Amino acid sequence: MRFPNARILVFAKAPVPGQCKTRLIPALGAEGAARLAEALLCNTLERVTNARLAPVELWCAPETTPPLFMQLAERLRLHLHAQRGADLGARLQAAAASALGRAEQVLLIGTDCPDLDADYLLQALQALIRQRAVLGPAEDGGYVLLGLRREALSALPLLFTKMPWGTAQVAQITRERMRDAGLVWTELASLADIDQPEDLVFLDRLLRQ
Repeated sequence: MRFPNARILVFAKAPVPGQCKTRLIPALGAEGAARLAEALLCNTLERVTNARLAPVELWCAPETTPPLFMQLAERLRLHLHAQRGADLGARLQAAAASALGRAEQVLLIGTDCPDLDADYLLQALQALIRQRAVLGPAEDGGYVLLGLRREALSALPLLFTKMPWGTAQVAQITRERMRDAGLVWTELASLADIDQPEDLVFLDRLLRQ
């Protein structure tokens, strides 16, 4: 692997109907939304592990025990961890702190972005050689990737606490908070993710991969 001292953390919910991709249920139904969540999860993990850039960890909610998670871990040689925290920010902060105790750099990603490929991850890891943070914004105002070096550990509470997750302000607030923390960061190209019914147009990209 090119970056053995980094970790790529993939955050995922178990694809249980009615409990995942809930904003897509009006368009796809509970079963359809769960099937899409599973497809996105498997597609993301295949791309990330095949890139062989850094060790990959799957951070699971609510636990690591669903058969799909265990099957993926065995097949792709992933390390499984359970997400812990009262909200998304707390879970991201706990996972990042854990990984930065074991590695020099960490990338935090979800499973909703079919265009987040090996080249994008490589750009992010290369950026962390020079700077303490890297941001991959989403076209909807959130972000698809956040990367941090161990030197940014003290900034974790500022980056993840009281964030209006799921809104179009997340990336901009993150930029402001990185600036407040004295972090200089690299910003990558914006990518589309699949969160809302109007995002389903991007599924064609997933099916072509």
